[in-house]
Amino acid sequence: MSSLAEMPTVAECSVEGCSYNDHSHCHAAAVTIAGTPGDAHCATFIPLSSKGGLDKVVSHVGACQRSDCSHNSSLECTASSVRVGAGTDEADCLTYDPR
Repeated sequence: MSSLAEMPTVAECSVEGCSYNDHSHCHAAAVTIAGTPGDAHCATFIPLSSKGGLDKVVSHVGACQRSDCSHNSSLECTASSVRVGAGTDEADCLTYDPR
């Protein structure tokens, strides 16, 4: 992938306690997916009461550190879109698919 438009979007975020979440829409310009083996955590998650991010934005996956995910190619996500929500942690990539 070479441009923001080609990166997968964050189609849904159900993490109500995240500063970037506003009515199930992520307002971060891009998110990073990190975590540990078997768990893909949204590393952009910030549990603050003040809201962050941009007013009008379509969030994208800027980086994926889960090399064990079937959607990962050279640390970039190849899924058409991702969903973020509660999993092992409060903010996980629910699109994560271990190889």
